[in-house]
Amino acid sequence: MTVEETLPFADWLRLREPADAAARAEDLVDVIRPRLVGDAPALIHDLGSGTGSMCRWLAAWLPGPQHWVLHDRDADLLARAAEGMAGVTAADGAPVTVSTRCGDLTRLTAADLADGALVTASALLDMLTAEEVERVVGACADAGRPTLFAISVTGRVRLTPADPLDPTIEAAFNDHQRRTVDGRRLLGPDAVAATAAAFARRGVPVRERPSPWRLGPDQADLTAEWFRGWLGAACEQRPELAGPARAYAQRRLADAAAGRLGVLVEHRDLLAGG
Repeated sequence: MTVEETLPFADWLRLREPADAAARAEDLVDVIRPRLVGDAPALIHDLGSGTGSMCRWLAAWLPGPQHWVLHDRDADLLARAAEGMAGVTAADGAPVTVSTRCGDLTRLTAADLADGALVTASALLDMLTAEEVERVVGACADAGRPTLFAISVTGRVRLTPADPLDPTIEAAFNDHQRRTVDGRRLLGPDAVAATAAAFARRGVPVRERPSPWRLGPDQADLTAEWFRGWLGAACEQRPELAGPARAYAQRRLADAAAGRLGVLVEHRDLLAGG
């Protein structure tokens, strides 16, 4: 596979799921756990569910019966997510059920979320615009439910061993994350700060925690796939990088295949209203 070739999106989500699970801030779960204890199933809305990794991870950390409502605009991903929940149980063995809703999650209202005890999302915020973040935050805040947003990129990456081209690729990738797509200017690494500020304007307290990926020899496949996407986006943003990137990619991918490449990808987790 060359640097230009990347996995289908659903396969990428599957590949990254263990790294996301290892990175999420577990102490934020300790904050919300007491809010979900009761006889009736806790209803949880998960936004941008993809193939359901957040649901699979968090359901097993929470006690008692749960019903998850998975929201995404991709019906195929939602079908995979529902299938992937088979056999998942709560921390105490209680049943976990799911239903799916296909549509634009940025158009959800407080009324859509008001029946839930918790709202969650993972790896979502950086793909939204400032206006979309305001709408999502407004719906969550007006519904009065704690909201856990996990694994949002900050734009900071550290590769070991270091290479002189690393900072240039990082800057170009971050510019790509902030690009305009079909008239939508994405927030990319600015999303966590924008989300925290939007909650603060509504008087909702926010806790933040680091949730970095730490990739080493045991994640060589993920490291290589992440690198291809990272470098490919940087070169798409700055085509003049394509020439020097060839030798750079060969060095980095050879190191990844040999288990010599270490990668730290910084993320932030955010809990509002917990």
